[in-house]
Amino acid sequence: MHGLRRRAASERAVVDHLQRRRDHADLASRNMRRVIQRNADLIGAMHDAQPSTEQYSLFRAYLDARHRRGGMSDMTVLDYAMMVEDTHVDTKIIEYRRRGPDTFITGKGQGELIAVALTDKMADGLSMVYSYFNPDLEDRSLGTFMILDHIARAKAMGLPHVYLGYWVNGSRKMSYKMRFMPQEHLGPKGWERYDHEAVSR
Repeated sequence: MHGLRRRAASERAVVDHLQRRRDHADLASRNMRRVIQRNADLIGAMHDAQPSTEQYSLFRAYLDARHRRGGMSDMTVLDYAMMVEDTHVDTKIIEYRRRGPDTFITGKGQGELIAVALTDKMADGLSMVYSYFNPDLEDRSLGTFMILDHIARAKAMGLPHVYLGYWVNGSRKMSYKMRFMPQEHLGPKGWERYDHEAVSR
């Protein structure tokens, strides 16, 4: 039963250390470097949080394909709009599209919407509230790519953390978050460096 023990925690990646590892080609594993290369044709444009029908169509396709029985599966377009707009902090939308001939000038992609991240800009980091992507492009590992993109954005903004939301020890769906080390988890004593190997034992 010890191996099935579950613990929920809020977690954040420590950007400075992640960037240092990236600079020495350790950022991440070869798999993460492949993810970056595989999505080199994409660019994310950040703007104020405003919902669109294009976003909702992609959101709906994502839920229907991957979370049909989840708690968000019955969200309407109005529910989605509230999720995006009902905020008291500096919330942004990052829309990912393929690069075009004018991207180097505009900083924006073109064509269909590939992925979206709803992100709160905080004093000490970027908090990934919710992200979703085209479920037909699963081989791109877009969820991982968006986290890596947020790490790069946080570094460029001089922000020390990327908040990854909640993690539950033992949850397969959340296990991917453990790839982004080092991390700090919020506990009774505040934010503390997380030792995955110690907890796994």
